[in-house]
Amino acid sequence: MKKILSFTVLIALMVSLLSACSSEDDTSASASDKKVVVGAKNFTEQFVLSKILAIYLKENGFEVEEKNNMASQVVRQALENKQVDLYWEYTGTSLVNYNKLDPLSDSVEAYEKVKEVDKENGLVWLDQSPLNNTYTLMMREEKAKELGIESISDLAAYLNDGNKLSLGADAEFATRPDGIKGVEKAYGFKFGSSNIKKMDVGLFYQALRDGQVDVATGFSTDSRIKAFNLVNLVDDKNFFPAYNAGITIHEKTLEKYPELEELLKPLAEKINTETMTDLNYQVDIEEKSETEVARTWLTENGLIEE
Repeated sequence: MKKILSFTVLIALMVSLLSACSSEDDTSASASDKKVVVGAKNFTEQFVLSKILAIYLKENGFEVEEKNNMASQVVRQALENKQVDLYWEYTGTSLVNYNKLDPLSDSVEAYEKVKEVDKENGLVWLDQSPLNNTYTLMMREEKAKELGIESISDLAAYLNDGNKLSLGADAEFATRPDGIKGVEKAYGFKFGSSNIKKMDVGLFYQALRDGQVDVATGFSTDSRIKAFNLVNLVDDKNFFPAYNAGITIHEKTLEKYPELEELLKPLAEKINTETMTDLNYQVDIEEKSETEVARTWLTENGLIEE
């Protein structure tokens, strides 16, 4: 009887061990099957966003290959060809650059439109982020406070009172309808051609900081806005097109991993314009690595463990 019991216990142990091994193998196979390629464009903000996405996916059981430093058209083409599975895109870029549609200043309207048109391209827009990297008119913080200008309407009122200010802009922004001409028309004011100083993109920030111009065009999340004590004037008539960020994903990838839709929601919810400006600042001005900045942000927001 004792031998029978021992034999029974031995069989039970073997079954248990085999079951355990089988379970581990299944888990391992499942994990190894979860592979995605994360893409990114070729500037700081995209490097940080793609690193956030890559680290977050790795911490949630995905094997991630990163393909960064691509031009907009290149990464978009890579997504369409499924050489890339997902990356952060901007609504205005998709509307104007890829789908050749008119820009839309309303964030929700722009997002709904790109969801609709890109669905026909086999691409899915997950939740839209509050992050809006659109055009902006900037002033030195001290000068804006001195003149009582917080919004573009304030700027228009100041100029319409007969005061003069100079504007720094690149040649394209100075002439295109959704550039300064459109701003002047929408808000009802004129800088005057003699007060517009044309310069290369990227020189605006330093020129404004150094007092070479009073107002300058820029991109709302550029880290130099914070570093140089500049302020974005509030676009209170929502003239500038919306460039809200959102994760775009190939439909085949989402069919394979439908859990990504819920999994990635917190990233879209928590990254806003102010947050992104600060993250860009940490990389460009404080010279931290994108990996360090991304991991710290994910940890501080409770999205991954330390």
